[in-house]
Amino acid sequence: MKFRLKSRKPIETKWLAKNSRFKSYLEVLSVMFFIFIWVVLPIMCLWVPFYLLKTKWWFLVPSYAVWFIYDLRTPRRGSRPWKWLREHQLWRHFADYFPLKLIKTAELSPERNYIIGSHPHGMFSIGGFTSMATTATGFHKKYPGMTPHIMTLNGQFYFPLRREFGMLLGGVEVSKESLEYLLTRKEKGKVCTIVVGGAMEALEAKPDTYICVLKNRKGFCKYAIMYGADLVPMYNFGENDLYEQYDNRKGTVIREVQEKICKVWGLCPPFLRGRSILNQYMIGLLPFRKPITSVIGKPIRVTQCDSPTQEQIDELHAKYCESLYKLFEDHKHRHNIASDVHLEFQ
Repeated sequence: MKFRLKSRKPIETKWLAKNSRFKSYLEVLSVMFFIFIWVVLPIMCLWVPFYLLKTKWWFLVPSYAVWFIYDLRTPRRGSRPWKWLREHQLWRHFADYFPLKLIKTAELSPERNYIIGSHPHGMFSIGGFTSMATTATGFHKKYPGMTPHIMTLNGQFYFPLRREFGMLLGGVEVSKESLEYLLTRKEKGKVCTIVVGGAMEALEAKPDTYICVLKNRKGFCKYAIMYGADLVPMYNFGENDLYEQYDNRKGTVIREVQEKICKVWGLCPPFLRGRSILNQYMIGLLPFRKPITSVIGKPIRVTQCDSPTQEQIDELHAKYCESLYKLFEDHKHRHNIASDVHLEFQ
């Protein structure tokens, strides 16, 4: 009598299918958490304190106000990164949602400090955020001995509660005081990542668009020379593919309104369209599942000078633009970008 073992392939396939579905749910939940923290929570912070003042928990508002004033300068002094939060598995699911990966092209010495320019801004700078504020893409393994910080608008730290979360991830103010604190300390290996294009570049964040608002942005070069920090270009391929924007070409009413708001507040409300929680094609706030490849280029060595001349700043800026352009050309094949498509500086 012969016995045959039944194949276990159907069982494995079934289990993998269920596991894959569960993993997908975790990924979506992690992205929902990200959107809640950076979009929904700031809005809630504008009215929740007033609501609490009318309840038995009213004392929390003045107590937090005292803490807020006492702690006001912390985002300018390196914040207080919490290793547990930066390394949480939540961010691994977040990176897998797109998916997102980090490419290293050169070594960064722990004996030097660096300013990394992250491009493009996109809607939420997801590439730069994930690599510098979390360990999900393995920055800490690829660049051992380095301490990364993602720099953002000072106003991001004015929202109660949300500011605490940003500081625990190592987020710091993008200001002279913040750069000076990080780059002039005895300990080296500091990495300050600046999304150079800012809110104006976010207005150009559309699929298959490769525009960097960089021509007149030279402040980061000035501070790199002042504090002797090497400059490093970083390009996040796929960042602009995560959302679609309604027509806001230059000259349209929408664009004029956005630019005016941007000049006053330093940020502007994008008229975007993403996907919903349940369906890829319905309108929602979640980003589309499009891959992002963050490529960190070679460092540009900078010689420290307390009072750099405009000529020195312009020369370093030109070197940086050239390096960023070359980085884009060398790696655009990773996202199937046509050979006749090039990076555009505005």
